[in-house]
Amino acid sequence: MKLSSTTLTVLAAVAGLIIYGTLFTVNERELAVKFRFGEIIGTDYEPGLHFKIPFVNNVRKYPRRLLSINNPQQPFLTEEKKNLLVDFFIKWKIKDVGQFYRASNGEPAIAAQRLLEIVKDGIRAEFAKRTVPEVVSAERREIMDDMLSKARQNALELGIEVIDVRVKRIEFSGEVSESVYRRMREERSRVASELRAEGAENAERIRAEADRERTVLLAEAYRDSQILRGEGDAQAADIYATAYNKDRDFFSFYRSIEAYRNSLGADGDLLVIGPDSDFLRFLKKSDGN
Repeated sequence: MKLSSTTLTVLAAVAGLIIYGTLFTVNERELAVKFRFGEIIGTDYEPGLHFKIPFVNNVRKYPRRLLSINNPQQPFLTEEKKNLLVDFFIKWKIKDVGQFYRASNGEPAIAAQRLLEIVKDGIRAEFAKRTVPEVVSAERREIMDDMLSKARQNALELGIEVIDVRVKRIEFSGEVSESVYRRMREERSRVASELRAEGAENAERIRAEADRERTVLLAEAYRDSQILRGEGDAQAADIYATAYNKDRDFFSFYRSIEAYRNSLGADGDLLVIGPDSDFLRFLKKSDGN
């Protein structure tokens, strides 16, 4: 008995549906969970073609790639009960797809929200142990490392592996900003005062050193001048004595002439002296007698 073309087409379609219902594919970017009447019976599926029983088994697929959660700014309290506005993101992926399904009922949005709460709790706990300067300083990496370790441990209950958590931005609330700026002004003022005090101290030390060196130089110069003057006076006295001993009359005459030149040589000079004074003897007589 020959089958009509319509019957053949229907049979082919039914066969195709049966074959389609018994096969499912998993690619490199997917994780798959196979169920039997709602019960998980398989999760470890490599990329490729796999079989299932139609109407008995069903399959759900989830992404194997890295996923991101971006958290908008949210306040976190520090040890001093100051609010910091923190903006961060989370990099994560599904590690155990069966556990992931059981923990979130197979809803990625639910799993992402629970993971976000885990990370928030970790950040909240770490911020509560530190002051504002400690949070915004170099300790931030330490904070995130401590929080990340705890978040990874807690995320395993969701079948999730936390790859990284990074803080994009930390901003101060109005109250904290004013407190930080005031502290910065006080710190800068303190540093400026210390620098001014050090400068004044250095200036005083330099002036004292300069005054000491000036006093020493003047004393040494005065000493040397007195020595030279004494030596000059001694040489002059020796010369005068030698000249006087060679010709006493000529020496007396020469010294008198020098005295006349120094006392009578300038215009307007006035000398009051008696006419019989010995000072004028060479003016009276050429031989000075």
